[in-house]
Amino acid sequence: QVQLVESGGGSVQAGGSLRLSCAASGRAFSSYPMGWFRQAPGREREFVAAIGSMTSTTYYSDSVTGRFTISRDNAENVVYLQMTELKPEDTAVYYCAAAVVNDGWRDAAEYGFWGQGTRVTVSS
Repeated sequence: QVQLVESGGGSVQAGGSLRLSCAASGRAFSSYPMGWFRQAPGREREFVAAIGSMTSTTYYSDSVTGRFTISRDNAENVVYLQMTELKPEDTAVYYCAAAVVNDGWRDAAEYGFWGQGTRVTVSS
């Protein structure tokens, strides 16, 4: 079991930056691949980024590649999402999640634990 709490959301103008944090509690955080997803109003939850458990392996959706960076600190039980060059279409509730599979990580069904989400609003 792992419990996840996101923070760092807020309102920002287009072109700005935000860093989201996801604090984890529970056992063996470092054994879980972690991901970020987002859900905009009226849309399905979509994959944003993922990072392997003990490696630097990362994956990004095409829409955020080059602008967002996922990282983790296993000593502090935290995963981050650094977001730069934000666009109005990045507006959504962002969720972090812990994966229960060893590869892939782009499908929400591969994640067994979810945070409550943090809202990001980007104005033009």
